[in-house]
Amino acid sequence: MNYTIRKADTNDLKAIYDLVVELAVYENEPNAVTATLADYEKNFNAQVFQTIVAEHNGKVIGTCIYYITWSTWKGRMVYLEDFVVTEAYRKQGVGQLLFDQFLVEAKEMNATMVKWQVLDWNEPAIRFYEKNQAIIEKEWWNVKIIFK
Repeated sequence: MNYTIRKADTNDLKAIYDLVVELAVYENEPNAVTATLADYEKNFNAQVFQTIVAEHNGKVIGTCIYYITWSTWKGRMVYLEDFVVTEAYRKQGVGQLLFDQFLVEAKEMNATMVKWQVLDWNEPAIRFYEKNQAIIEKEWWNVKIIFK
């Protein structure tokens, strides 16, 4: 199949938002997405995050959402917040194309590394990351405070 991988623009945000909701359902957290489409629009336009998309026949079918952050040990880092391909297009190489372009983008931003999270039960994702030589750190725990 023929896929296009490109930087997203504001016209893509509804499709990106829908992919994030689809990911939340996949991760058994269907009510966890509290950010709104308006939040996405405001923060995308403020350059809080960037995103690339995969398209097929003019339809967005996947996305990588990321932003620059800082590692006190390693320097400039890019954090991959979400990486999702809609279910109908999984296992067709779309994810690899998106991931490869994400790595290109991170290198172009002069990042020293990229970092993200994966759920311990998400075996397909873990296999994908291991295939791409990712280091899965199992000794670090997630910590957060949620403001309501």
